[in-house]
Amino acid sequence: MRAFLGSMTGRVFLALLIGMAASAALTQWLAVNERQRAIEQYRDFHALERAEQLVTTADVVPASSREAYLKLASRGSVRLEVRAGAPAAPELAQTDFSAALGQRLGAGFKLVPLAERPAACDRPRRPSTLFGPTQWGGACESMQVRMRDGQWLGLSVLPPRGPPGRGRYEWTTWLPFLASIAALAYLVTRMTMRPLKHLAQAARDLGNDINHPPLALSGASEIRQASAAFNAMQARIRQHIFQRTQMLAAITHDLQTPLTRLRLRLEKVAEPELHDRLVGDLSAMQDMVKEGLDLARSMDTTETMQALDLDSLLDSVCCDAADAGQRVCLSGRAGMALMGRPMALRRCLVNLIDNAVKYGQRADVSVERMAGAARVRIRDAGPGIAQELMAKVFEPFYRIETSRSRESGGTGLGLTIARNIAEQHGATVQLANHPGGGLEVTLVVPEYYAGN
Repeated sequence: MRAFLGSMTGRVFLALLIGMAASAALTQWLAVNERQRAIEQYRDFHALERAEQLVTTADVVPASSREAYLKLASRGSVRLEVRAGAPAAPELAQTDFSAALGQRLGAGFKLVPLAERPAACDRPRRPSTLFGPTQWGGACESMQVRMRDGQWLGLSVLPPRGPPGRGRYEWTTWLPFLASIAALAYLVTRMTMRPLKHLAQAARDLGNDINHPPLALSGASEIRQASAAFNAMQARIRQHIFQRTQMLAAITHDLQTPLTRLRLRLEKVAEPELHDRLVGDLSAMQDMVKEGLDLARSMDTTETMQALDLDSLLDSVCCDAADAGQRVCLSGRAGMALMGRPMALRRCLVNLIDNAVKYGQRADVSVERMAGAARVRIRDAGPGIAQELMAKVFEPFYRIETSRSRESGGTGLGLTIARNIAEQHGATVQLANHPGGGLEVTLVVPEYYAGN
């Protein structure tokens, strides 16, 4: 739940849900208030009509029968009863209801509002909404009426009776309403955020495979413009990488021919010491050209992705290294399949193992299964690398050993090629000095890779 609310989808959904719910609640509140005001006005008019009817009818009833009549007729929200004596002074100002009733009754009657209000006026009434109990806002008061014959009667105007209680049933009328608001907010959020998710997924796919198919243009005009710009960027990056790879491959390939001619001509050098030095330099140049070609191939993603068994691949690479006379041992099993380019992954592992053997005399390879990934550790018995140099050794042509000899120096492209291939497969390569001595290279390969 925390991850959902922390995402853009969750935040937009929550904002829409709160906004729509607040808007619906405000609309309902205004509607309820307007309806309540209309009911109060109607009730006041009805109470005015009823009070006039009771007073005028009681006026024509003989005084001896008036009390009996009032007991039968005074029901509901308007009640008229016999009062003993005139009201105590001082008299209060006329209310809107008493003034309107006095105009209807005429000059023969006198209305005196009373200070005390009926107890029912202050009693909270439970409405049929979720806004809590309210009080009656219409006419609710007591007054005394002097009849034409001089008798004083008490007139009480009370609130109408409330609707019958429904318990918790009223909540069920709001549940579909709230559910519809949440569903609408979710649909709007999903419709808005889906193109952004596709764009984010396309960016991840681009990092893993520059030749991934272009993003489909769909959604709102702004999203289509962003998708078109992303596709154009991908095309420019792909063309730039292709041109750089082709240029590097062409240079290194074209160097093979003159280097081969030089080797043939060096065979005619009669002095043995000079011959050996020139052949050594030429061999180093050929190795640099070869690794330059390997670097160009490591940036090429045209090889077909295949399902591979990591344990079989590691076993094959380690066995080939052992057959070549290298001190390599393999332990552990991942029991995991992955999607990858076979030749590229083999080159990545070979470079890491060769690097360990070259600088650390041996390579102890171990593999273990992790959650959704496999971790391959390659440890050597060398002196390790200073912490501040661990990031630089991945740079092309950077070598801690500055000599040009084949045995110690190399060309400085092995780790660069290995990291390029690993990143194309969504994997990571990290270096660390082992507490027991030596350098340890950790390769973390995801279990399922969806690139093409």
